[in-house]
Formats: sequence, structure tokens, C-alpha cells
Amino acid sequence: MEIKGTAVEPTKTFVREKFSNRYIEWLNSLSENSRKIMTDNILISMWYPIKDAFIEPTQKVCELFYNGNTIGAKELGMYSADMGLRGVYKIFVRIGSPKFLLKRASMIFSTYYSQSEIELIEISDNKAIMHISKFPKPHELIDLRICGWIERALEISGCRNVKIDITKSLAKGDKLTEFVCEWK
Repeated sequence: MEIKGTAVEPTKTFVREKFSNRYIEWLNSLSENSRKIMTDNILISMWYPIKDAFIEPTQKVCELFYNGNTIGAKELGMYSADMGLRGVYKIFVRIGSPKFLLKRASMIFSTYYSQSEIELIEISDNKAIMHISKFPKPHELIDLRICGWIERALEISGCRNVKIDITKSLAKGDKLTEFVCEWK
């Protein structure tokens, strides 16, 4: 399974910005394959192996900067939304409704994660349910990054008190990953 460079770049930038004094330590903690991806110029239109470009760098962020706590993956997802939804996109996100945003997010999901599928199952004024039904290499850290991305995107669109629960997970053996999103 592969991931688009657009989703890979935020990890590198996150560490450089938030933990600049430990950036080299993070790079050195990576395997040779992951380190090569992170030290090369990441091309946003190129596909990268998800383990080397996404999972391992996220694991090392959690280990080194969050004492092993997986909250680091969620913060990476939030940071990724901040990066990806700025500029012209930020205007569209802010003027669009949460429904508009989540429908678009579900349509473009497979352009970031190869061989994957996410669906907006239910949406109302203050709640949405999304399902990932197809994801060849599920991982808890990926779930958390997606959760963080959705949370920040909803906040950017004007939602307050956003809460997202992952009630089912392919990574834990369920038949799908379910995100239950609530906001005010």
C-alpha cells in the first residue's frame, strides 16, 4: 500500500517546526528506507510505501517526543490539516458546511491512500459517522492521524467542541474503521 507525498511531507515539517532541536535525532532513529524518504525532496505527486513514509516516522515521533503516547499521531493529523487546508482551501473550508467538508474529504481520501475507501455514512447538524471499509495495511497510528485531520478540519470550518471517537478499527480486527464525529 502506498501514500501520496502530499500526506508524507507534513510529518517532516511537523518535526522541523515543533522539535527543531531534535530533528536530527528523529532522522537518525529511522530505518534506512524511512530516513532516505525524509531526507530526500518529498514530491507531493509521488506515491511512497506507507510503512516507510508514514507509519514508522509517526511511531518515532510518538516515541521520541510524546514518551510513547500515540497522541502524537493525532497531533500530526491536526498539523497536516492545518498545512493542507490553508490558503485558497481555507476559504472554501470556512465558507462550506461540515457536511460539505466531510463529503469532499471522503471523495478525495483515495487520492492520498492507494487502494482505500472512506464513506460518509451519516451526517446531521452536529454529528457525522464515517467508515473506512477498505484499507490494505491498517494501523492504529493511521487511524489516529485521520482522526486528528478530521478534527482540525471541522474546527477550521467553524465547528466548536469537536469530539471524535474511533469506535471500530480495521487495525484491531474489526470489519471497518468507524469515526463518530460530534461538534457544536
